[in-house]
Amino acid sequence: MKKSAAVLLFVAMLAGTARASAPQWVEVRSPHFTVVSDANEKQGRHILDQLERMRWVFQTLFPKVNVDPAEPILVFGAKNSKTFQAFEPAPYLAKGQLNLAGYFLRTQDHNYVLLRLDAENEQHPFATIYHEYTHLQFRGAAEWMPLWLNEGIAEFFQNTEVRDKDLLVGEPDAANILYLRQQRLIPLPILFKVDASSPYYHDEEKGSVFYAESWALTHYLQVTDRQKGTHKFLDYLQLVSQHEDPVTAAEKAFGDLKQLQSFLEGYIEMGDYKQFLLNSAAAPIDESSYTARSLTQIDADAFRAAILANVQREKEARDLIASILKADPNNVSARETMGEIEHKAGNLDAARTWFGEAAKLDPKNCLANYYYASISMEYGHFDDAAIEPSLRAAIQSNPSFAPAYERLASYLGMRHKNIDEALSLITTAVQLDPDNYYFRLNAANVLEEMGDYKNAIAVAGTAIKVAHNPQQASQAQSQIDRIKQNQQSRARFEQQQREYSSQQTQAGTQTAGEGVTAMGTPKHPAEANGPKHMIVGVIHGVTCGYPSVLEMRVVAAGKTYNLYNNDYFKIDLTVSGFTPSGSIDPCSDFDGFKASVQYAESSDKTVDGKVFAIELRK
Repeated sequence: MKKSAAVLLFVAMLAGTARASAPQWVEVRSPHFTVVSDANEKQGRHILDQLERMRWVFQTLFPKVNVDPAEPILVFGAKNSKTFQAFEPAPYLAKGQLNLAGYFLRTQDHNYVLLRLDAENEQHPFATIYHEYTHLQFRGAAEWMPLWLNEGIAEFFQNTEVRDKDLLVGEPDAANILYLRQQRLIPLPILFKVDASSPYYHDEEKGSVFYAESWALTHYLQVTDRQKGTHKFLDYLQLVSQHEDPVTAAEKAFGDLKQLQSFLEGYIEMGDYKQFLLNSAAAPIDESSYTARSLTQIDADAFRAAILANVQREKEARDLIASILKADPNNVSARETMGEIEHKAGNLDAARTWFGEAAKLDPKNCLANYYYASISMEYGHFDDAAIEPSLRAAIQSNPSFAPAYERLASYLGMRHKNIDEALSLITTAVQLDPDNYYFRLNAANVLEEMGDYKNAIAVAGTAIKVAHNPQQASQAQSQIDRIKQNQQSRARFEQQQREYSSQQTQAGTQTAGEGVTAMGTPKHPAEANGPKHMIVGVIHGVTCGYPSVLEMRVVAAGKTYNLYNNDYFKIDLTVSGFTPSGSIDPCSDFDGFKASVQYAESSDKTVDGKVFAIELRK
């Protein structure tokens, strides 16, 4: 009995030790941030306070900027390097890699901040976080903000030091100063013109000069304005926000650029750098509004799995989700993350299933509803009746989530349904996410569908301004060229219709053209209200008839589909995997292309259906 009691006592002690050593997770929320940490509530509140004060800085200095993104900002505060490594991006785990103190990860639907709390003794442990957080603040300015200014402001704010009652903003960057003293500066007219396609942005050596010089010029302008009581920096911001050419705007705001270059070189060489002190004691930050709760290990694991899925640690994320679902079969977060993993891996049916299950368990889950509908639209389930209600549920759950508006607009457009609502939806998406290049192209498609060619061309033109690389800019230009060609073709078509009507009136009859019966009636029905399908195959046998009838065959999986459209101008045409060298003529260019084709069954049994969307592929 004594031996058994001793064994039981030993086992109990071991269990007690295990419980004591298990990490204690806490979630602390403010109105704008959520912190999850294995440290303690006090540390979590400290992180929130720093981030809320940084948010206040932007709100104070840039009152016209929308400081709160639609996507939640989730912060993980690791109490030490061991915990941090459990979340750290895969490339940084290898021996000899940079020892991270912080990491900012932006996805389509979340903003993740990873922090190592035992790195606070470093001079600027949050530098990377503040740099990327600055970019997040100006996410809607990409259409007009020159690249040097975007990066210069981020570099300027990354060294901010948040203290108890005040903040030091614009502390000098010793590494940038030393580097610039050893390099030849980029001439300012060139610096002001650098864009995403420039070697000054991509080339490692030139890029280093670009970043450092952008910081130095931003710092110089900010300090000079403060010392002299001028507002040249804000004047420049105002001019470029009105789409003034960056060099012209600089000449208007700063004067002689050669003189400015000389002043900048002198500023870099001197040893006296100013910084700004902002008193944050009166900042409207209500710490009593912060809420805290203890997290279970399952909650913490679900949070970790979501991060691992986005930092190239997929296998670990899958394994962790398996253990979560074993312990909690109805865990919504794990299903949502699993859907994301399968989506990235190209396992689309599996991803759709995971998101669908998450949406059923939580009907108000924005992301589960959105991704279920989006995948259904894009990969062969266009006739799923749940698409539209799922997208509307996503919008209702998060009215600021732009992608849901864009998908619903595309869905309505593809079905040629409620086109006015589609325009309203895509307009809202662009307003919510002005930096999104694809939203603007889709907005141009909707306007073209409505026959508003002038505004379609103008909107496609704005897509060029927010393009992130030369390929995107080229694709937008190709869309403009295509819209212009369709506008001209439509004008010719309408002229032909007028002439045709006049001839009918005079002669009372008309010889049927190809694809047209007597009296000009199309030989296929105008409406096709049957079930909708999507096929992927190769287009053959394209023929066109008066005035804009298109007939073609699509060979897919060994079967031939005969399709038509009485007005090929109304076909939703997109491309994937290549950039057209010019406009695409359906009558002469479709033949031989691999394509994803969407069609609806019609009452005419001599054909398989009416095509309404084609995505040409390489």
